[in-house]
Order: sequence, then structure tokens, then C-alpha cells
Amino acid sequence: MSDQASDLCGHTALQLVNLIKQRKVSVREVVSAHLERIEQVNPLVNAIVTLHPDKALAAADTADTALARNDAIGALHGLPVAHKDLFLTTGIRTTFGSLAFRDNIPDETTLIVVRQQQAGAITVGKTNTPEFGAGSQTFNEIFGSTCNPYALDRTSGGSSGGAAAALATGMVPLADGSDLGGSLRNPASFCNVVGFRPSPGRVPRWPSPAPWFPFNVHGPMARTVADLALLFDAIAGPDPRAPLSVGLPSQPVSAALERDFTGVRIAWTTNLGGLPVETAVNAVLNLQRTTFESLGCIVEDTSPDLADADDIFTTWRAWYFDLAFGTILDRHRDLLKDTVVWNIEAGRSLSGQQIARAEQKRAALYHRVRQFQTQYEFLLLPVAQVVPFDVSQPYVTQINGETLPTYLDWMKSCYQISVTGLPAISVPAGFTSDGLPVGLQIVGRPYDDLGVMQLAHAFEQVTNFWKRRPSLAS
Repeated sequence: MSDQASDLCGHTALQLVNLIKQRKVSVREVVSAHLERIEQVNPLVNAIVTLHPDKALAAADTADTALARNDAIGALHGLPVAHKDLFLTTGIRTTFGSLAFRDNIPDETTLIVVRQQQAGAITVGKTNTPEFGAGSQTFNEIFGSTCNPYALDRTSGGSSGGAAAALATGMVPLADGSDLGGSLRNPASFCNVVGFRPSPGRVPRWPSPAPWFPFNVHGPMARTVADLALLFDAIAGPDPRAPLSVGLPSQPVSAALERDFTGVRIAWTTNLGGLPVETAVNAVLNLQRTTFESLGCIVEDTSPDLADADDIFTTWRAWYFDLAFGTILDRHRDLLKDTVVWNIEAGRSLSGQQIARAEQKRAALYHRVRQFQTQYEFLLLPVAQVVPFDVSQPYVTQINGETLPTYLDWMKSCYQISVTGLPAISVPAGFTSDGLPVGLQIVGRPYDDLGVMQLAHAFEQVTNFWKRRPSLAS
């Protein structure tokens, strides 16, 4: 790989934006460098599964022409991005990680992708995901598994695992993803990047089979919080086709990351009230408690009462799976993986009474958490209950000797937060003794997306764990 290409791929998204705007580097040079990196590194990690270099270079030339004419350019002008293979991309294969859609070429584009392109981003391809995003381990029957850049025999997490691995290795400076039970946060934790689950509706979902469904959100991923804020500003904001969509924060997040946290009360929990968590995870995170104290925060050991969160999540997730994928099961049962079939059938077996009880419990949980957050502005906890595990293992079956009954149970530290509707971020927080990344989860008050990113940014500025790149990126 050329020295210039290696250098460009090591830059942050903000640095690349400034270089392009100052005419110190062309968009073609930036895109070419990242395509070169993909050619070099992707065969090792299998993060980008559909690549369109010719289209990307043609778009780069168009972007350079616009810059030369002093045309108005967007905040992401010239930045190469890759989109999760759950997101529709007109004229570019979108498989959803499923054999049932192996050759699917859509004729429409998901809104989160449209907004990136409207802001000037250059689409280079699609990132790997498990079938229909089911599970926090990225593998499927079309493309295989995505490996962890810090240890190729471990998983990158999921379901935005391809995005996280592509970011960590410098194949793209920005990426997108979705999060139902942890799919933006879990792979960010496993790959030492930043993944943000916005408040429901902050980044509108379109098209969607369930536009009123609040648990499934779209959001940004990046190597730094500042880069993530840059992408967030480009993709956030209301859209009339998304009925849950809400307005923007009072000011652009990317211009408001600095904040004094003196006297801010924070709840710190190692297990969210009793979840099994591997010792190696908390050994890393507990070292960072003093970091927040050094920022002026008042840190206390406590957690909200999330009783019934499991029933709420599993009920509504099953309902959604039947709604979104039931007709696919009817046509292609033999092509779907067993956990997807199980989740759809679980949805079909639900009674109206079960759904009603889950909704009653969700209302009660929301108010318990709301009361808790009158005392604590933020909740800090592990992103994942385990460190990155063997890439050949479909999902975690036990933690600390405790057997887990389903493929979802090891993700409770994420999905129990999902049901609260609160914004949450995974930010790099250190490494285990054998070099595996561990992320810290920061959860904020309702719709305080800005506050969550501000605290993550402050923590990142002190610790700089993001700068420890995998050897594949050198």
C-alpha cells in the first residue's frame, strides 16, 4: 500500500473533510486510498461484502468537479462510506444477509443512505450483517463471517459487525448501522470504535414495515465521537414518512461536544442489577471509574429497576419478526437460519393478551426509569457481557457457568436499554490483558442525544483508547 494511501486511511473523517475543502487532497485520491485499503485488508476480515469501485471513483470525480466550481458542498463531501447490507441501495445488491435475497437489486434507497449521499458522501459498497440482523454475531450463508480486526479468530460482533470491522481497519472513515437489541453498540465495543443508538425517531427509518415500532433505530458509527457527531448531524432530523421522527437537537451536535461535567451525577453499574458479566469485561471498565471522577462527575453505584425488560423485549421483538419476515418464512423456510425461524414462529404464537401485558410493563418500566433519571443524568454500564468470542461460535451459550436458554440472552446489557427508549453509546474503554477491546455504554435521559455524545467525547479526550489501532491497519 502506498504511503499516501496509508496516511489518508489513518485520518479521521473530520481531518479528511478539511483536507478536501482546502484542496490539499482530491476526492479521487481519498476514495482511491480507501479502495486500496479494502483490497489489502478486506480479504482478512470480510467486512465489506459488495464493492463498487468504478461507481465510487466516478462519484469522486463528480465531487472534485463540484469542488472546483465552488458549488455548495455538504458536510460529508468526498468521504467514502459503506452501508449496512440491511439498507436498500438503488442499483447495488442488498441481500439482508439472507439466501432468499441473494441476488436482490433494489430500486429504492433507505433514507439514512440518501441523507449521507445528499451530504456528499461517496458510497463504496455494503457491509456484512447476520441474516436480517438477527443476533450480535456477524455471519451468514452468502458471505460467511466477519472477523475481529484485533484477533482474527474472534467475532466482530453484530449485527453491524461488518461496519465496525471496516472502520477499525481504516477501510472507511464513517459507516452506518441499525440497532434493535444492541447492533450498533455491541460491534463497536468488540472493535474499539464508537457506535451510537439514537433516541427513537431522531434518525427516521424509511422504508419500514413497522413505522410506529420504537425499538429498531438507525444510527452512526465512527472511530471518534467527533466523527460520529459529524455523521449524526447529516442523518438526523424529521421526515414525514416516519411518524416517530422527531426534531433535531437545539444546535448541531458536532459544534457542541465540549462541556463541563463538574457536579454531574452518574449511576455506575457493573451488571445492571444482576446480569452475568465476564470478569475480564469489568476488570477493564472498573479502571475507568476514576476517569469520570477526574472529569468532575459524582459517580455512585446503583442502577434502575429494569424488571420485566426481558419480557418486553422478547415479546415485541417476536411480534416484529413475524410482521417483517413472516411472509419470507412462508416462501423460503428452507433458506432461513434456525434462529430466525424460531423468532418468527415465536411472534406467531403470541396472543393479544401477551402483547397487552408487555405494553403495560413497558409503560411501568418507562416511569421507573424516568424517576431514576431525575437523580442521575447518565447511566454507565458494560456494552457487552462478554469479550469477543470465537468467530465460529454462533452465539454465547453460557456466562460464568450460567447457561443461557436462547441466542438473545447474552445481549441483555444492550437490549434491556433498548426497551427504555433512551439514547446510548458505546465508546472505547480499554483492552483486556490479551488485547481484546472493551466498550463502555453511556445511557442518557430521554432525547438527550447531545448529552450522551458530550460525555463520551469528554471520556475519549482523556483516554484516547481509539488511537490503538489493530495491526491490520498499519
